[in-house]
Amino acid sequence: MQASAHEQHEHIAQRRPQPQPPVSQPAQVNGVSETLLDPLELESLKLIMDASLRVHAPHHFFTWTQGLLQNLVKHEVLICALRNAEPMSFHVESFSTSPLEPALFSDLFRQDASMVPHLVKTWEENSYRPVVCETGNASPFAQSALWREFNRIGADTVVAHGTYDAFGKPASFFVFACQSQTLGPRQVYCVELIVPFLQQAWVRTQIDRPAEGAAVHPAGAGVLTSREREVLKWVHLGKSNIEIGTILEISPLTVKNHVQKILRKLNVQNRTQAVGKAMALRILTI
Repeated sequence: MQASAHEQHEHIAQRRPQPQPPVSQPAQVNGVSETLLDPLELESLKLIMDASLRVHAPHHFFTWTQGLLQNLVKHEVLICALRNAEPMSFHVESFSTSPLEPALFSDLFRQDASMVPHLVKTWEENSYRPVVCETGNASPFAQSALWREFNRIGADTVVAHGTYDAFGKPASFFVFACQSQTLGPRQVYCVELIVPFLQQAWVRTQIDRPAEGAAVHPAGAGVLTSREREVLKWVHLGKSNIEIGTILEISPLTVKNHVQKILRKLNVQNRTQAVGKAMALRILTI
C-alpha cells in the first residue's frame, strides 16, 4: 500500500539530522548554570591575561589584581597561598584596596584550622573546580576568626580555587572574599580561567630579581650546570625523580641530589618556585 503524503513527510523528517544545541549552551560550574561571557567581559578577560605577563614585582601584582582584575571579579580581599614543602603549610600574602591591614588576613589564613582545610578538601573532592561558600552566621565555621573578619568587612561569600602539582597536591590556593551581590556564575567562571595566570604572576613576584642595571647573563649562564638544567627541564614537564632517572639513565637518588642543588642555587623552597625563577632568569626557555 502506498504511503500517504503526510506519512512520507514524517518519514523524511525523521531521517533529517536533528538540530544540535547551540554552542552558547550554559556550561556547568559547581553544579550551577553559567552563561557564556559577553563580548565586553571577554575583552576584559583578554586584557587581564595579557597584563599578567608583565607582572614581575609586588607593586605590579597589587596594581594588576586591585585594578584590572577587580573590574571582572569584584572582591574585598584576595588571599594568595603558595604551598611550602610541608603539607598544608603555605606562604601567604593578602591584597585589598580597602583601608584594612591585609597582613591580618594572611595570619588568620595560616592559623585557621577549620575553614581553610575544609575549602582545600572540598576543592580537591570537587575535581579541582572553584568552591563557593557563604560566610553567614549559619555557617558551621562562624566561630572561625578568619570567617568573622570576612563578615566584619562585609564579605559574605568566598570563592576559592587553586593549582595542583603532578601528584594532585595543592601547589597554590587563592581565596576571593566578596559581597554576594557582586558574585555570580560568570565571576566564578572567570576565577577558574584566571587563577593559572594569577599563580604564575604571583610566583614571579616572589623571585629575587637582580637589581636594575645589573649585568644579566644570557640563559642564566653559570648559575646551573648543564646536567642541572637538563634535570630542571624535566621537572618543568612534571616528571618524577624516577622518571627523570630513567630518561637520563641515572639513579633516582642522583636526580634527587641534582634537585636539591638546584633549589639551593636558586634560593627557593620547592620545585614550583625553582621552575618560576629559572624561567625568570631565562635558564628555562621552553
